[in-house]
Amino acid sequence: MPRGKRILLGVTGGIAAYKSAYLVRELRRSGTDVRVVMTEAATKFVTPVTFSALSGHEVEVDLWSMNQTTDSNIGTRHIHLANWPDLLLIAPASANTIAKLTYGLADNLLTTIVLACRRPIVLAPTMDADMYLNPATLENLTRLRERGFFVVPPEEGEHASGLEGPGRLPGVESIVRIVQTVLSQSHLDLKNKRILVTAGPTVEPIDPVRFVSNRSSGKMGFAVANAAALRGASVTLIAGPVALETPRNVQRIDVGSAEEMHKAVMRHAKKADAVIMAAAVADFTPARRSAEKMKKDADAKDMELRLKPTADILQSLGRRKNGVVLVGFALETQNAVRNAKAKLERKNLDLIALNTVDDENDPFGADTNRVTLIDRNGRTQKLQPMPKFDVANAILDRVKEFMR
Repeated sequence: MPRGKRILLGVTGGIAAYKSAYLVRELRRSGTDVRVVMTEAATKFVTPVTFSALSGHEVEVDLWSMNQTTDSNIGTRHIHLANWPDLLLIAPASANTIAKLTYGLADNLLTTIVLACRRPIVLAPTMDADMYLNPATLENLTRLRERGFFVVPPEEGEHASGLEGPGRLPGVESIVRIVQTVLSQSHLDLKNKRILVTAGPTVEPIDPVRFVSNRSSGKMGFAVANAAALRGASVTLIAGPVALETPRNVQRIDVGSAEEMHKAVMRHAKKADAVIMAAAVADFTPARRSAEKMKKDADAKDMELRLKPTADILQSLGRRKNGVVLVGFALETQNAVRNAKAKLERKNLDLIALNTVDDENDPFGADTNRVTLIDRNGRTQKLQPMPKFDVANAILDRVKEFMR
């Protein structure tokens, strides 16, 4: 654990709350300054005095209390606490608190802090197996992950109820290790930098109900936006039609067609320090769009669909870079490296991320990716298969080098 870091620990109601005391002790042993915020329900399992003794700080519980150790103004105390840590950890995170965070409720001090917090947030869901496996809980966790919350997978085993299954709080060592990983990927090395990211597919209308598109889920671009925001950048995300939550602290602009994405990118690229084009923009669009739904009658014959090229957004950006770091993506099925290098040179890119589709790797909709990074200086870096968030940080590491 990097020494001198500050962690705000949120403790919610559950039998596993006593384990958080060991977590505070282990974090402090690693040289971390820890403050604790408890929900009212958590105090039914462990007293605030316990955490106060272990952390060396007064424990925060009541949203309306006047605590002189943090901020004398109760109207801004939650803002002070939200800005204090390098990371906010909620362990255990109850089903009730997870639901509140999903819907933006702020009815206690901890949930109010979360709404105001711009730092990385790690959740350790802990509850009975049936509660954890309830579709509502799983859906809430999925939505929070998409927004950029880090979720520690619960352990399986016997619960206080006697049931067996997932939902147990992981061991202290496991939680500390994940916190360490998140902190190492969330340093503010891109603070004051403006990064424009594109993500997802575009849809090219044939008629009012049909369109031409591709299989892009947008997960890679959203991971880049999330990682950049966690590293302190001011991030604008231009997204095609995707079913993903907007990452925390990211400005999102939704578009539909390649033409709409081209206009949005060219408008916002003027103020960017780096543009990362992770979107799968259609290369062709129907030459003519029918104003009415095209019917199939009894005498229907083969239909020919004429296509025309779309505007090349990357090439347009490459012609007017003006010091902007420009990153493109390439998806290839043959002659992958050669084709990616040709695209890098043709479009005047600084870096290209090469995806391949084969029997061993299918990035569409997956949470992991296998990418080869190729830069304008000829350096090639083949990454191992890894979560798309880790791929995003590898890309941002290279972007930072070019910014220098």
